[in-house]
Amino acid sequence: MSRQPARASSGRYVSRLTGGTLAVIMAGGRGERLKDLTEHRCKPATPFGGKFRIVDFVLSNCVNSGIRQISILTQYKAQSLIAHVQRGWSYLRGEFGEFVETIPAQQQKGPVWYRGTADAVHQNIELILSHRPKHVLVLAGDHIYKMDYGPMIAYHVEKGADITVGVVEVPASESRHFGVLTATEWNRVTRFSEKPAVPDTLPGRPDAILASMGIYVFNTRLLQRLLEEDAADESSAHDFGKNVIPKTLSSTLQVFAYPFQDVKTRAQSYWRDVGTLDAYYEANLELVHVRPELNIYDEDWPIWTYQMHQPPAKFVLDEEGRRGMAINSMVSGGCIISGAMVRESLLFSDVRVEERTSIERSVVLPHVLIGSGCRIRGAIIDEGCEIPDGMKIGLDRAEDARRFLVTEKGVVLVTPDMLRRQSASSSS
Repeated sequence: MSRQPARASSGRYVSRLTGGTLAVIMAGGRGERLKDLTEHRCKPATPFGGKFRIVDFVLSNCVNSGIRQISILTQYKAQSLIAHVQRGWSYLRGEFGEFVETIPAQQQKGPVWYRGTADAVHQNIELILSHRPKHVLVLAGDHIYKMDYGPMIAYHVEKGADITVGVVEVPASESRHFGVLTATEWNRVTRFSEKPAVPDTLPGRPDAILASMGIYVFNTRLLQRLLEEDAADESSAHDFGKNVIPKTLSSTLQVFAYPFQDVKTRAQSYWRDVGTLDAYYEANLELVHVRPELNIYDEDWPIWTYQMHQPPAKFVLDEEGRRGMAINSMVSGGCIISGAMVRESLLFSDVRVEERTSIERSVVLPHVLIGSGCRIRGAIIDEGCEIPDGMKIGLDRAEDARRFLVTEKGVVLVTPDMLRRQSASSSS
């Protein structure tokens, strides 16, 4: 990859740029590859990391970067997302022009819902212009990462760019999940292919590609013009990656890639697309490692969220076979581990585990009750599940597939709906 801009942008210079930037977070997607996990919630509202939701990471990035004007575009099953934002992100000061607002799909441009990412922004362009931003930062609301957007916006200005795209390096085998860019040594983008089967790889590295993070910096008036042109094109899918960005590459516009790297070491920074159940499971369990790549204990870059006030986690009983313990695990507030063993797992808030139960390498979402004598291994237990006494999960793949959902890598997803169906079939 190429080098970062030579200029070391001062804090005041960057703060002026971020202060004049409006962030637009795309949070309307269903997240279909997460299967039943997004049956009753949109992907950005999905719990992550023990106490957060996925959208908290991009919102925290904005606030920590000094961007305090944030619009969240919602559409699919957004109620839990809206409630979360209202409870946890309403502290910004309106009298200072600060806000985090959730905007539902409203058919602003005719009798159609959002038809793509570009159309979602276009349908709200009047609202965006009303805030008079100098730059618009378009963000995907469904990725896990920590990023200061200030240097990216400064890079955009210093390059004289019309559009800047945030990029990361990912394995070439994953190209079907990303927009893939081709760029010059100086990061000028020459090609943008949306989810290609045969992607352009990095020079000298046939196993790696340059992937879009779904992060774009636009000059505001240019964004308005590009969206109007795209809306008038009936053949367009009205998507930034499929249509808007590729079309600009055949014009005189300056489109640059911004590599998401450590400023000092140039090492690839942490970024995860938790778009599949396996990726979601692995990203959560990475956090229980001794030194995980994603540091959620970083006091210099806190991840903000809303969480109910809960008492501390509690571990009770100390008898052979009935000892409340958690080893190499993360256990959130409100949990009670009563004579049970938790190993290499992540438990969200308000999880109750009864005696003689063992949980291994599993992700347990909030408000779950796990009965006595259970054995759970390699599972995702969805919010609100009540696991009956003696249930075995993750031990017999064929049996798991009959009752629940099993991923390609063998992770078992258990939801309340699945348990209810299982209970109904057993009683009939």
